[in-house]
Amino acid sequence: MASHRPLFDGPYLKGKILIASPLIGDPRFDRSVVFMCAHGDDHAMGIIVNKPMRLRLPTLFEQLGVKSEIEVADRAVLDGGPVDRDRGFVLHSDDFEHEPATLKISDGLALTATNDVLEAMASPSPPRRSTLALGYAGWEAGQLEDEISANAWLVAEADEDLVFGDSHEEKWAMALRKMGVNPEHLTGASGHA
Repeated sequence: MASHRPLFDGPYLKGKILIASPLIGDPRFDRSVVFMCAHGDDHAMGIIVNKPMRLRLPTLFEQLGVKSEIEVADRAVLDGGPVDRDRGFVLHSDDFEHEPATLKISDGLALTATNDVLEAMASPSPPRRSTLALGYAGWEAGQLEDEISANAWLVAEADEDLVFGDSHEEKWAMALRKMGVNPEHLTGASGHA
């Protein structure tokens, strides 16, 4: 087995956005925008933030028996990725924390995967911003680095509009423009100088 040399120093890509390029080669990730929650030498994990499901948040809360003290926003539940699709993950502002279940990702952003965050979202004091996804995207040691080297992913800084915004169909192009890339000029062929 080949050893993979890390391409990144420090916290790797935790807190960054991955943008699927036309070279991704996997229809599950076509035009995906992935918020990276963890990245290290042995694994990487992120949540796709631009693939809404038909399932709505109030319906899911009702199915799970989460008692709501407020009217829960009628937002789409996201398809967070192909791994653990029956498990929920909530990306949220860091004004909610439940030790030890909450993973602080970056300044202002955290991830919680327990019912505590659902109860908080249905309370009079919910996190300032949140989005719920079923499933996640995961990579084994060196896999993501290999995909980035093959130009399957572009890396950008995250912002709250990309993570929490409701314009899901626009997020891929928004993320590219934020990097200075015109999505209309992005093609599936790689050029050589």
